[in-house]
Amino acid sequence: MQPPETIEVNSRELACDGGGAALGHPRVFLNMGKKSAIDCPYCGRHFVLSADAPATAGH
Repeated sequence: MQPPETIEVNSRELACDGGGAALGHPRVFLNMGKKSAIDCPYCGRHFVLSADAPATAGH
C-alpha cells in the first residue's frame, strides 16, 4: 500500500500536523533515529531523509 504523501526532509527530527490546518491532526513529533525514513502514525505521511541532509553529531 502506498503512503498518502512522501515528503523529503533535511532533519531526522520533525513534526507532522497532517496539514490542512483545522482538518489536520494533533501535532506529533517524530524522530528517525538511525533510520532514513519514518511514517506519521496519524496520517501515514512518509518522511524520507534527503541525500544532502547535514550529518548529525554523534556522542
